[in-house]
Order: sequence, then structure tokens, then C-alpha cells
Amino acid sequence: MVISKRRARGATKAAFVHFLGSICVASVAALLVLWVWYPHPYGLLSGGRHLFLLLMGVDVVCGPLLTLVLFNPTKPRSELLTDMALVVCIQLAALAYGLYTAQEARPLFLVHEVDRFRVVTAGDYGDVDVRDAIGQLDASLRPHLLRGPVTVGIRAPRDAEEHQRVLVESVVGGRDYAQRPEFYVPYDAAYAPRALARARPLQAFAQHYPATASAVADLLGKQGVAMEDALFLPVLHKQEWVAVLDKSARILGFVPGDGFAVP
Repeated sequence: MVISKRRARGATKAAFVHFLGSICVASVAALLVLWVWYPHPYGLLSGGRHLFLLLMGVDVVCGPLLTLVLFNPTKPRSELLTDMALVVCIQLAALAYGLYTAQEARPLFLVHEVDRFRVVTAGDYGDVDVRDAIGQLDASLRPHLLRGPVTVGIRAPRDAEEHQRVLVESVVGGRDYAQRPEFYVPYDAAYAPRALARARPLQAFAQHYPATASAVADLLGKQGVAMEDALFLPVLHKQEWVAVLDKSARILGFVPGDGFAVP
């Protein structure tokens, strides 16, 4: 009974210390995922954040539980170290898998196309290897492991043949312009007229979705932009949001709602 109580106290203490360590490591990983790879609202738009949080939750709980089961202060020191090393290795493997999954699903680009923005992830390129095409982009347009999604525009086809090729492929389920990095161009002042050409007044969106009035007001207040000077374009991905723009086409933020439903 004395040994049992000693083991219980030791195992509980070890599991608690392990839990605190797991929380610290998971917090650092979460900062990378939630603040860099999936800045708001991409965590909602892309969905990968939820899988990562689920994996992290399981990882943080299972590690200390394994320690609670395996830890025994009466074991030889070498055996105890082996047990704990195995537990840590299992946790690190789970953490690596969670980060890999989140990294693969993370949004790489926010692409403007005619009357909308489209969130593009690695999976949106299908089986096509686009690494060379992305590598040929200007450095400011290339995704980086420590940077969030890059906003880009799309250049016009160089000739009728290029236009026809993309059109035919997209009609049969292939890649459209947004899934072709070779068409990406900077989303800058020179490109702004193309983005503004189909942008609509934000006031119409707010009137159609009165529940968003508070979010819209907060966003415009933080940016110092009046309602009459704000525009919107729909954002396409796994959820329906709109990008809020000023009259220079600068993206001020995002608000939930189906922009295409606004009359």
C-alpha cells in the first residue's frame, strides 16, 4: 500500500509536469498555425485549423496519460528514462503529423479573379506539380513558411491560344486561372482598377445582412474608412465571406456572408 501510494503520488506529479510541458509546446505550435498560417478568417475559410486543434488536443491529453500509466519511481532509472523517452517520441511524432497536416492544408494565395477572391491551397492544384511555376514568381509573391497567404491578381492571357487552352481545361474539370501560378501578378496599385471594376458598395451588403452591422462598423472604425468609401467582393472557399475594400482596392478585412446573394 505504501508503494502504491508512492507510485500514485510520483506518477501524478510526473503527469502534471508533462502536461504543463505539453501545453507549452502545443501553444508555440498553435501560434504558428493560428497566427501565421491561418490568420483570421482563413482558419474558418480553409478548415485545416480544426483538424490541427483536434490533433493537438489529443496529443496534449494522451502524453500525460501515458506518463501517468507508465511512471513508477521504483523502476530502475534507465527503464524509467526509456519509458519517458518513448512517450515523448510518440508525442513529437503526433505533433509533427499535426503540423504537416495543417501546413499541407494551409491557404497559400488569395487570388483575385474578375468579381471575387478565391482562397487557393496546395490541394487546389490537384495532381499538377506547380513548384517550378511558383518558384519563378517574384520573391514577394512566393509563399513562405513564416508568412500567411499572399494576395495576388491574375494577368490576362497573352493570346487567344492561351485563353482557349485554359478555357477548355477548366470546362472539363481542370485548372482555371486561379489554380495556375504562371498567371499570378502583384495585387498592387497598377492592378487595383481590375479589382474595383466589379466591387460593390459595402452598404448594400450591410443592408442585406443586418446581423453583420456591428462587425462591419468595428472593421471600418479600426481602419478609419467611412461606409460610403467601402466596397466588397465575395471570397470563395469552404465558407462564405466577403473581402472589404477601400476605394484604392486595399483589403481592409473580412466579414462573413454570401456576397453573391446581395441584390
